[in-house]
Amino acid sequence: MNDLRAERLQVMLSPEELAAVDDFRFKHRMPTRAAAVRELLKLGLATAAVDAGANVKSSRFGVFGRGPDGHTQPHPERGSED
Repeated sequence: MNDLRAERLQVMLSPEELAAVDDFRFKHRMPTRAAAVRELLKLGLATAAVDAGANVKSSRFGVFGRGPDGHTQPHPERGSED
């Protein structure tokens, strides 16, 4: 892969989602959060077969499901919740 990374991607994460990235990073001894996110993207793209369809909110694709206080519950099998 070319190490020249010319594009920046900004992603907003809940505290729980960021903790999950950090947990992955430290468990796998990744040097940075960015490296961990790239590895997670690579793993996800290798296994994903998602077709969102029309009119699906981006919040539907969080790591955690929405509880009364935000993204605090494990995502329930990506079922309809919005």
